[in-house]
Amino acid sequence: MAKRSLPHPLLFTAAAVTLASLCSPSKCHNITAILDNFPGYSMQNSLMSSTEVADEVNSRQSLTCLVLLNSAMSALATNHTPSSLKNALRLLVLLDYFDPQKLHDIDGGTAITTTLYQTTGEAIGQQGFVNITDYRGGRVAFRSAVPGSKFASFYTRSVRQIPYTISVLEISAPIVFDGLLDGSPVDANITAVLENAGCNTFASLISSTGMIKIFQAARAKGLTLFAPNDEAFKAKGAPDLNSLSSADLVALIQYHAVASYAPKDSLKTANRPIATMASGAAGNYEISVSSRGDDVRLLTGLDSSRIARTALDETPVCILIIDRVLLPMELFGNAPATAPESGSADFSTPPTEAPAPASADATSPTVAKVPAPVALSPPKTPVPAPAAESPENVADKEDDISVATVVKLSFSSEMIVAAAAAASWVLW
Repeated sequence: MAKRSLPHPLLFTAAAVTLASLCSPSKCHNITAILDNFPGYSMQNSLMSSTEVADEVNSRQSLTCLVLLNSAMSALATNHTPSSLKNALRLLVLLDYFDPQKLHDIDGGTAITTTLYQTTGEAIGQQGFVNITDYRGGRVAFRSAVPGSKFASFYTRSVRQIPYTISVLEISAPIVFDGLLDGSPVDANITAVLENAGCNTFASLISSTGMIKIFQAARAKGLTLFAPNDEAFKAKGAPDLNSLSSADLVALIQYHAVASYAPKDSLKTANRPIATMASGAAGNYEISVSSRGDDVRLLTGLDSSRIARTALDETPVCILIIDRVLLPMELFGNAPATAPESGSADFSTPPTEAPAPASADATSPTVAKVPAPVALSPPKTPVPAPAAESPENVADKEDDISVATVVKLSFSSEMIVAAAAAASWVLW
């Protein structure tokens, strides 16, 4: 009986790698394609696509998507801003896998689970969490984890499961909390987003100066904030806020804001200075942008600051966290430029070379410390004076004499070093 040859072990490895690549989060499930098969959820499917919540769902694994019938979703979508509706949809995405069996097997009958809304940094307190309670008789209820919220939504049926990757469950009503649908969370919570992102000093400044009202008024047409984190205000070269007048402090804050929607990706292609909210009669107050790959830096002419991360990107509002306070030339032009941090690239100017030495130093070695040769005896006969020569010949001879002197001195120095070495060998 002929032996059957087994596949080479590398074939198994290649197959495993191929399977893993085919099962990346973005390919293992597609919530839009799943809901396309169920016309009863077409409104939620359309809203998730238009608000890009579907993209956020498809980029994750091990989650549960709660869906509403069109009748229930139409009531949620009526007369609400796109931003508040987007967060209401995020609240229906649980960052844990729940199939019908797991819903009825919850330890203790109650579970608090994280939602996609919590990942935005906008949620305050328990707003980004959902309470799931398994009632006796098989009913499972959902409500916001915010204290005082009521159970008004119940599990009705299972729609689709890809085991341990995504579960789609139908519920009877939206999950909301007081204030979720009153308006854009950005309207009231710019300071909350900043505080959650570690920008407490900047949040305090925009509140104490009244700039928060200006930012809120500007948000409808577009607003981008470059928010220094708390460490930026403690770094070397950071301005002394107490030494600034009220007008200068307001100008400094306005210099960290742009009256348009400018997320990080759009800044990578900026090819000219950007006007800030401080730009006007008092000065240009502009910012330049330099990027290399995903490293994006803001340049003021005095310093540069790296965009560390995005705290909020909700059209038309964007909040970008930066690692240094931006110093406008108009306020700090007399201050010395701040050197870039060690280990970080500075794309604002090419590296400069050290200045070339003076010509005299470059053409003749330093011989001040070498003793001049001592004459052993004076000449016996006077040397006749040379005949008069042209200026060109005089200059040539002076050059020859200079070169000869240098060679002679160098040779004397080498003899001294050689003699010292020989002496030390004899003594040894």
